[in-house]
Amino acid sequence: MDPIRILLADDHNVLRDGLRLLLERQPGFLVVGEAADGIAAVDMAAELHPDVVVTDIAMPKLNGIEATRRIISASPRTGVVILSMHYDESYVLRALKAGARGYLLKDSVKADLLSAIQAVASGRSFFSHKVSQILQEDYVRALQRMNAEDTYDLLTDREREILHLVAEGRTSKEIATSLNLSVYTVDTHRGHILEKLNLHSVPELILYAVRKQLIA
Repeated sequence: MDPIRILLADDHNVLRDGLRLLLERQPGFLVVGEAADGIAAVDMAAELHPDVVVTDIAMPKLNGIEATRRIISASPRTGVVILSMHYDESYVLRALKAGARGYLLKDSVKADLLSAIQAVASGRSFFSHKVSQILQEDYVRALQRMNAEDTYDLLTDREREILHLVAEGRTSKEIATSLNLSVYTVDTHRGHILEKLNLHSVPELILYAVRKQLIA
């Protein structure tokens, strides 16, 4: 099996060196480049096409959130893991809306970083425990502000099943194959899910799934 190709983006040389040393000691991981600022991260991602970019938020020239947005726009197959000291919900939500599939705090244990990279490389999401708590609390507060019931209850069993699979990064074709449905039927269910949950895109759906603890 080919190794997971990783680009590291952080303006602290010591941290990048430590991450490279950690990752390259693990079987199945290969660091293909390092960037010290956001612009370099975007340019190197376009040149190297890594499977995963691990990036900080606070970087010179271009912050990690905007860098994530540009990387995902240019190369949707590249996954992004945010590794940051910021756990304020505004940073987390902005990063996820930009397309990041993983968000870890810099005090996370080594195993979490390795799991996050593996998950994101496979098209799934991964968030540290504290980040998941932040998203869940944000979701509850949003429901309270709207004086709304849990919209998840509006979904049928089949729609819930498809919601889980979409949130894990599965394509309509993959979902259709696994559930023995037509792609058209899966796309119809996806449309109903977005409508019932008042969502407008797959990133919003993934964010919803994380807030609801439907995926890790």
